[in-house]
Amino acid sequence: MATKSLYDQGLPHDEIKYLEHFQRGNDFCKIELYRSAREEFKAALHYKPGDEASKKLETDCELQIKSDAKKVYVIVPVVLAIIAAVIIFV
Repeated sequence: MATKSLYDQGLPHDEIKYLEHFQRGNDFCKIELYRSAREEFKAALHYKPGDEASKKLETDCELQIKSDAKKVYVIVPVVLAIIAAVIIFV
């Protein structure tokens, strides 16, 4: 039996928009697009301000973004140093 569409369940507009943003945020997290996911969870909070799940996931995304940034801050100087060494010694 096919499941009912989100739009056929008689939900209020705000609930539908919340569920759309929340699901999109989860989908972005699955493919590690944390900035996009964070923005979707923020949008979900616009429609359901007190939602703890959205707040937690938004915070988790923020932590992951910061962690990824730290990795980049370490890797980029190393790569630049390697490129500079190749240019100098070749």
